[in-house]
Amino acid sequence: MTMTMTKRMGLALLLLVLAAAPARAAEPLTLGEVLASSRQHAPQVMEAVARTRSAQGRALTAEGAFDTLVSGEVRAKGGGPYDGRLIETSLSRPIADWGGTLYTGYRLSGGAFPTYEGGLVTDPLGEIKVGALFSLLRDRAIDDRRFNRSNAKLDVRVAELERLLVSVSVQRRALSAYNVWVAAGLRLRVYRDLLSIAQTRQTALQRQVELGARPSILVTESEQAILRRQALVTRGEQDLANAATNLSFFLRDSEGRPVKPSAERLPEGFVAVDLDPSTETPKAGRPDLGLLDARIAQAGRRLELERNSRLPRLDLRLEASQDLGGDLPNMLAPRNTELTVGLRFSLPLQQRAATGRIATAEAEIEAVRRRRQALEDQINVDLQRFTNDVRATAELHRLADEERARAATMAAAERRRFEIGASDFFLVNVREETAADADVRRIEAAYRQIDARAELAAAAMDLPALGLDASQPL
Repeated sequence: MTMTMTKRMGLALLLLVLAAAPARAAEPLTLGEVLASSRQHAPQVMEAVARTRSAQGRALTAEGAFDTLVSGEVRAKGGGPYDGRLIETSLSRPIADWGGTLYTGYRLSGGAFPTYEGGLVTDPLGEIKVGALFSLLRDRAIDDRRFNRSNAKLDVRVAELERLLVSVSVQRRALSAYNVWVAAGLRLRVYRDLLSIAQTRQTALQRQVELGARPSILVTESEQAILRRQALVTRGEQDLANAATNLSFFLRDSEGRPVKPSAERLPEGFVAVDLDPSTETPKAGRPDLGLLDARIAQAGRRLELERNSRLPRLDLRLEASQDLGGDLPNMLAPRNTELTVGLRFSLPLQQRAATGRIATAEAEIEAVRRRRQALEDQINVDLQRFTNDVRATAELHRLADEERARAATMAAAERRRFEIGASDFFLVNVREETAADADVRRIEAAYRQIDARAELAAAAMDLPALGLDASQPL
């Protein structure tokens, strides 16, 4: 009985200890967590992925123009002097890289046909044929089917490049939203520390006033400082709440729903953006340049198609047919094999429509090339400007850090002088608020420095710095 009671008391004591233990602090929210969430769940990224799948579907549809076609026909006459019956089937397939078609077929007829349909009569076992149709001039190098196929493939490329551009833009904004949230949290800590100093001093001043060591007006002046600092804390809390709301657009759960991070998940400081050493040099194959290259390629294919329409049509048909009937040796005899060679020619006498379309296509290509040149020049300017921003903000951050250190030293010294009665309340209050302002400027300088690095990373398509897969083709 005693042993049982001891076990129960031990279990109860363990439960009390566990209940009294403080809850585990929330893990700080990392930049990698935010970037991974926005990369996987941001609505714009999901839309771009869907557009890529749509383009891939259109490309598959365009490939369908080169599918093998099976067709068949059955006919029977009745109600007259002729009782002809015909069964015919054929198999055809376009030549993917040449303007033409390969085909084969089989037909079998029976009964009586009128003389004007004598070509339908076959031997007892029917007739087989194979043939090919080739385009020698118009549609030889390109036709509507091949144009649609190549255009659809380029559309897939365009969709993939647009998806990458959207991903870079989203990651850039997610990185900025995260650092705005961190900056708001750091500023709020500064304001709360500033308020805490004033509240602690207020208690000491009230005690000194009660003892007659200080004039009562100091308490009123201290209360005024506390109210001013409480206003700073309130505005800081508002800024932090708004920053968390903005960050929730990029931070989402597994179902894609926005998650607003709590203040308990604030990290201790900013996370530096690691830049590729080559970010100062414009990279070949940028997606925005690739988009214009794809548009130029599409316009070039359109120009080829329009030039093709001006060519005369000259088609060559080769066909061999074999009658099947009687014994096998006789069935394959040369006299039962027919060879047919044919040419078909046509030429439009007026080409004004095609000439106008060619001029339009050439002008479009020239316009896109000029646009690409302007974009490439703008990229060079932006990269140089963002590089300058990174260097300048790094120096401003260093200066702000030194200013904050000096201001903190001055504030601490002034507080000590005030405590021993060698300074007045106004001066110590100014020193403390000046130190807090310097700390806030240091936070802002650190944020601008990180933001400039993020801007350079986005402009240079430094995918790892933005939390993207560097193996993605640019």
